Amino acid sequence: MGKELYDQYDVAKEVFERADAALGFKLSNMIFNGPSDELTLTYNAQPALLTVSIAAAKVLESHGLKPDMVAGLSLGEYTALVCADSLSLEDGVVLTRKRGKYMQEACPPGEGSMAAIIGLSCAEVEAICFESSKLGVVTGANYNCPGQVVISGDKKAVEDACRRAQERGGKAVPLAVSAPFHCALMEPAAKKLKADFEKVEFKDPTIPVYSNVTGRKVTDARGIKEILIQQMTQPVLWQVDMENMIFDGASVFVEVGPGKALAGFGRRINPTIRFVQFCSPRDLKTIIDLYEEASVI
Repeated sequence: MGKELYDQYDVAKEVFERADAALGFKLSNMIFNGPSDELTLTYNAQPALLTVSIAAAKVLESHGLKPDMVAGLSLGEYTALVCADSLSLEDGVVLTRKRGKYMQEACPPGEGSMAAIIGLSCAEVEAICFESSKLGVVTGANYNCPGQVVISGDKKAVEDACRRAQERGGKAVPLAVSAPFHCALMEPAAKKLKADFEKVEFKDPTIPVYSNVTGRKVTDARGIKEILIQQMTQPVLWQVDMENMIFDGASVFVEVGPGKALAGFGRRINPTIRFVQFCSPRDLKTIIDLYEEASVI
């Protein structure tokens, strides 16, 4: 992922080189050549995804294509902050590598899990989690779009919640994740990350950044650290983020970096809005055309 951008654009190549220098090892080589079992480890995957996404954003910026507002789901919130010049790329890759390490350490392998619950309302999923919480921690972790809530927590409690969801007519899809993110089990990770944040400077964003925790836009540096710490143990309100961005005038959403999940969520939130993905030079003309048509990106 990102190799075409690296090969064709100096601004993208510079992003990869800066990330390598900040981390002290060739993350770029791992991204391009694997091995995949190393790259998918969360403490490698998190800075890798941030790096590829920022490389894509820098290519767009080099063509005069700059967003009016930004948001990112979970890890993507760090990408959004880098795009908004609130967090440096170097600090971003170092923090996300530590974030991944702390998340993995917070819950031993096999003890936690996550699952997407599809076809039920938020209220129904929350009621199910309450019923299953007698077996352990289980809560809503990602409120992605109408009819889809990701739950997270202790494995037995999540499995029980999945069973209850299916009994109520919903669909439960277990997720292949290394830890149960965005729930109380991540409290030890949040405490460790908070200590690292004390050494990092956040600046006022140059454009609004919409918070996962509140769904509201952040326009100054005050409180950004606390919001990111809260994000570790609290749910991601992605649907609220999207709805507020649309209310504030966004007419085209560009998903930078690998994957198309956010565009899929967006179409279910508001099918009248345009959603496109950019992680390859092949996508550039489509993005340029949309920028010329749109009023707010």
